Amino acid sequence: MTKTNELVKKLVEEHGVARESLLPVLQGIVKEERYLSKEAMRDVAEQLDISAAEVYGTASFFSFLDTEEKGKYIIRVCKSITCDMKGKCELVRTMEDILKIKVGQTTVGKRFSLLETNCIGLCDQGPAMLINDDYYTKLTPVKVREILGDLIRKTS
Repeated sequence: MTKTNELVKKLVEEHGVARESLLPVLQGIVKEERYLSKEAMRDVAEQLDISAAEVYGTASFFSFLDTEEKGKYIIRVCKSITCDMKGKCELVRTMEDILKIKVGQTTVGKRFSLLETNCIGLCDQGPAMLINDDYYTKLTPVKVREILGDLIRKTS
């Protein structure tokens, strides 16, 4: 039994085999493994007795359930209309310049992934981003340079 098999089994035991257990099980896998591998999704389908297509359909619908391996630091930029109106595009260009990648890409060495995501619930404090579990609000290009500069130095 692989590590992934054991994790899926543990999560199914914790959440149950009912259809409504699918999302908590997938979230648990992402919390532990940082993304949903094909193996993990197949294991979930088997354990919950649902189709692999249903598992993948659920995983691909939710932007925080990554189905591809990402960097150690996942930077999610809010793409809501509110953040967009407050200068999100300029911030994304700044991030792309600093990281030398485009939105949707991961840096060589898998240190950083840059993603756009639907509202992260901070519209009143936009533009906003999330780096792993840490929120950053009322962003400006200067703030973004400071935040990413500190993170790059910390991880070098």
